[in-house]
Amino acid sequence: MSDTVTSRLAGFHKLPMEERLAQIGRMFRLSEEELEQLRGVGTLDPVLANQMIENAVGTFSLPLGLGLNLNVNGRDYIVPMAVEEPSVVAAVSFASKIVRESGGFVAEADESMMIGQVQVSNYGDPVKATEHILDAKEQILALANSFHPAMVARGGGARDVEVRILPAPEGPRGEPLLIVHILIDTQEAMGANLINTVAEGVAPLIEQVTGGKVYLRILSNLADRRLARATCRIPLRMLADFDLPGEEIAEGIAQASRFAEADPYRAATHNKGVMNGIDAVAIATGQDWRSIEAGAHAFACRGGQYRPLSTWYLEEGHLVGRIELPLALGTVGGPIKVHPGVQVALKLMRVSGVRELSMVFAAVGLAQNFAALRALGSVGIQKGHMAMHARCVAVTAGARGGDVEKVANLLVKAGHVKVEKAREILASLLPDTPGVAATVTNG
Repeated sequence: MSDTVTSRLAGFHKLPMEERLAQIGRMFRLSEEELEQLRGVGTLDPVLANQMIENAVGTFSLPLGLGLNLNVNGRDYIVPMAVEEPSVVAAVSFASKIVRESGGFVAEADESMMIGQVQVSNYGDPVKATEHILDAKEQILALANSFHPAMVARGGGARDVEVRILPAPEGPRGEPLLIVHILIDTQEAMGANLINTVAEGVAPLIEQVTGGKVYLRILSNLADRRLARATCRIPLRMLADFDLPGEEIAEGIAQASRFAEADPYRAATHNKGVMNGIDAVAIATGQDWRSIEAGAHAFACRGGQYRPLSTWYLEEGHLVGRIELPLALGTVGGPIKVHPGVQVALKLMRVSGVRELSMVFAAVGLAQNFAALRALGSVGIQKGHMAMHARCVAVTAGARGGDVEKVANLLVKAGHVKVEKAREILASLLPDTPGVAATVTNG
């Protein structure tokens, strides 16, 4: 299966949902139970939900779509995306098709190195306290690794100890902050729980060697030792669209990138576009998307100003895109082995490990960003969004089945995508059907 799966499924969006499921089922040899998970039938049993969180009262569903056409490092990926926003799945699929025809994405990812932080106070002289900690490094690492021997056996575990002295937030009269970093290779896990166990476990030893008092001991969600990167290179001729030459489209994208590099107000929206794709895949695959978001935005500020996670520029007749961001992901732990829908989603992705998963995530983020900038730098974002939004408006107005597309198309043609207009159109399409007038009138 792994060698025959293609992400290029022409006309997939035009198929009825059951035909899409049948095609995916054949391609991935899904069982009927797995197909039921994709349909949303019994995706998460309430009993299981009650075991996962406190005060559970039920479950909540999001649409699950498939991002298509993605090719990373010469391998095809079909990407599950759980998202409520119209056009996200279509945008990543369209952008990935252009990049695919240009040679695909090239990506890489660091090993799964995470940071556990231990805050020390009342330690006396910061230079001497630092020396004492570093002199005890091997002892600290041995103690850290004693808490997770299985992780060490798999090649992971605590690797290094660092000390940071930070200025006191109160000013010169305050005690500088002494922060110990334990660097831990978490292998296939995101690692939050094991990092917290290690940070708490080594705290007494750090107090002993410094004579100080430990307060906070917890992981950092700024996983900047665990970065993923992706690039793409698109010939300008392949960008022609909207009755505009490729050179003009590319210039618009490059100018939008310059804007984001210079202005935090624009960079925030630029990065939101990146995270549209990454969050959707994170939710579908059971990742801690809050951690991913926090780490990404903190990383965007690393130079002292909030900047874009991705950049675009022109080079030798090509548009070149690059992205780099921290991605603390896991293929084990958390809800990944518990949630049946997550298990099916990961089966569709066919990744061999967490580093490959990170590469795919980075490519999805770059594709999503490319799709947004392509529209923003030419005809504007609303034209692309309008068709997708029109479908939701049509359904809200009461359209069902084949009438949804008819009403949506007429809404876009009218340039007035509002529920009231959709009700008018629906009434004109179905004037003689009993009950429609009341439904259309009352919503």
